[in-house]
Amino acid sequence: MTLSNELAYMTARELAKRIRLHMLSPVEVIEAFIERIEKRNKSINAFCYFGYEDARKKAKDAERVLMSGQEIGVLHGVPTATKDLYDSYPGWLSTFGGIRALKDNIANNANLFTERMEKAGAIILGETNSPTLGFRGTTDNYLFGPSRNPFNTSKNTGGSSGGSAAAVADGLIPIAEGTDGGGSIRIPAAWCGLYGYKASFGRVPYVSRPNFLRGSTPFVTRGTLSRTVEDAVLGLNVLSGFDARDPLSLDENIDFTDAFHQSINGWKIAYSPDFDVFPIEYSVSAVVAKAVEIFSEAGACVEEIKLGIKHDQKELANLWCRLVMSQMVETFESFKERGIDLLKDHRNDFPPQLIEWATKGFQMSVLDLARDQKVRTEIHDAIQKVLENYDLLVTPTLACSPVDNTNDGNTMGPTYINGVEVNPLIGWCLTYFTNFSGHPSASIPAGLTEDKLPVGMQIIGRRYSDMNVLSASAAFERLKPWNNIYKICENRPI
Repeated sequence: MTLSNELAYMTARELAKRIRLHMLSPVEVIEAFIERIEKRNKSINAFCYFGYEDARKKAKDAERVLMSGQEIGVLHGVPTATKDLYDSYPGWLSTFGGIRALKDNIANNANLFTERMEKAGAIILGETNSPTLGFRGTTDNYLFGPSRNPFNTSKNTGGSSGGSAAAVADGLIPIAEGTDGGGSIRIPAAWCGLYGYKASFGRVPYVSRPNFLRGSTPFVTRGTLSRTVEDAVLGLNVLSGFDARDPLSLDENIDFTDAFHQSINGWKIAYSPDFDVFPIEYSVSAVVAKAVEIFSEAGACVEEIKLGIKHDQKELANLWCRLVMSQMVETFESFKERGIDLLKDHRNDFPPQLIEWATKGFQMSVLDLARDQKVRTEIHDAIQKVLENYDLLVTPTLACSPVDNTNDGNTMGPTYINGVEVNPLIGWCLTYFTNFSGHPSASIPAGLTEDKLPVGMQIIGRRYSDMNVLSASAAFERLKPWNNIYKICENRPI
């Protein structure tokens, strides 16, 4: 077996441990993962930018530091990747999700993921694919095309962190960046059989300029996609903590490894099979209904509940689209100030659905936004009311199995589920409710459909009770480990 294959499905924690003990060198680790990316990426289109030259330099530096006996970070020499959406890595390409007019655009700033992961010693190998401006729950764009699901390459990965999800599921890297403003960590985690964690809003700083409040409508956070809860905890420990550039970030430092020592015996867990309003494919609902019973085996009391949500799911999906437009119109205006009028001169670079919503966004009034925020508040209150009486709320992550990729750069989700019309951009995702509310939430692999496609189960906790979500996730993983499912990816023909 080559070193590339031997390391492919090793966890980030185990890689870091072996490097620290001088059992592996940062240089050989990085070369092994570059070799695997070169061999397999073309078949899944996970990476859209390859930063090999910089990574090799970082690996040599990491080698020297390691051999000198200096103190090293918890991820010293571990490979990872950032996401091609907004600024990512200084000097690297930044196409804002495959916008053709920005195919030569270079990032000037590092995002928080890049800053903190590198400070912890991780080495960034490149950037991963995402949809245009992150505005949908699938990953496809006109410049790079769709990311393909390692479980079935005719299927999409989900989005918007779909390239990251494909890379981790296929063993190209052990952990990768995800950003989540409507489910963009949890959606691809569900379809690619990964653990995706969205922290409580404020737990991980969201640094944005010139508008420091950009990530609050709806709540956006950075996080990770990984194959284990342990690696997600490691990532959260690295990414969380106050940053003065984000006055909404929490000024506290918590070691989330304590989650592995907390029992969920006696906990009360609310189970909603549909978040009150979503049509759910039977192939998904059956898997999640069986998976939620695992919590009973761990000693928790699981009860099916209703939240009392009165708004139609399509109306709520449209609400998410409108709220996100407050960010989108700002992006268009900032490029216009730089002399690039994307909507006027490069209109064909954008999917028609984004053009439609951007047009609505420019027409919205302050009163429109205030009305939308009132409905958003109702969703927050419905979730909060349940969590006053229960420790956790569990739902399916998504309403459907992975969709087929299209060849036009515009893959979307379904328009109907069980005969009910849904918004194909985000309306089949039960994830964006906690972006309205800011509650911590994770997607955990619940099992496989009869077609051997992954299904995700969403675990939602009380605001700032990230430890509880992680403890429940760890308990589930102990009783129903899923590491064997990656054999499907590993053994697929290239």
